[in-house]
Parts: sequence; C-alpha cells; structure tokens
Amino acid sequence: MKFICLGYFDESKWAALSESEQARLMEECMAYDDELRRGKHFLGGEALGAATNAVTLKMKNGSVAVLDGPFTETKEVLGGILLLEAMDLNQAIALMSKHPGVKNGPFEIRCADAAVNQQIAERNLRFTE
Repeated sequence: MKFICLGYFDESKWAALSESEQARLMEECMAYDDELRRGKHFLGGEALGAATNAVTLKMKNGSVAVLDGPFTETKEVLGGILLLEAMDLNQAIALMSKHPGVKNGPFEIRCADAAVNQQIAERNLRFTE
C-alpha cells in the first residue's frame, strides 16, 4: 500500500535553531530516509518552500479568491511530503514514528486513494502517447 506522509513544522521553531542544529536535523532526516530506501519503503518526497510565499485558493462569492499564505489556524505548516510503501497503516506508523522529522513537528499519514490515482494515471497516458 502507498501512504502519503505529510510533515508539519513550526517555521519559527526551525528559524530559532542554529545553522549547525538545522544541518544536523536535516542529516538525521536524510539518513533515516536512506534507511527507508534500503527497506524499499521510500517512494519519493518533496520539500516545500516557506509558507510565507504560499497562496491558498478559495471560492468566495462565486469566484476564486487568492489568499496569502496557507489557510490554517496553527503555527505548524506543511513542510513536505514523503511517499511511503508499507503493508498497512500499522507498519506505516511504525516506520514514520522513527523519523527524526517528528522532533520538529507532527506527521500526518494518509493512505493513497488507489482508485483516483488510477484515474489520474490513465489520463496522464493520454498526454504521453
């Protein structure tokens, strides 16, 4: 099964770390990602830019409004995603609970929607033929 792991973090907490502390935590995260790769669990991932540069689209009075930043009520913002292969949710939890990124913020683990992703893959084929 494929799982999408959403990594959240508090940007002000991150900014308060020294450069060497940031580098150490990033290296710990990358080293654990290598462990996931060796176990054939790491399928990919993407880090996200600062939330201060983000926009949120929202329907307002029948048209699309562009709002500055993420539309959240928390200090923690989405920092990136990790695509994970696991037998089930319990294994995904066990694997991600060891990820050093949890030190800087929570991970949300969600099962990929295989049916919708299959529809997306089929439509993508139309553009590569």
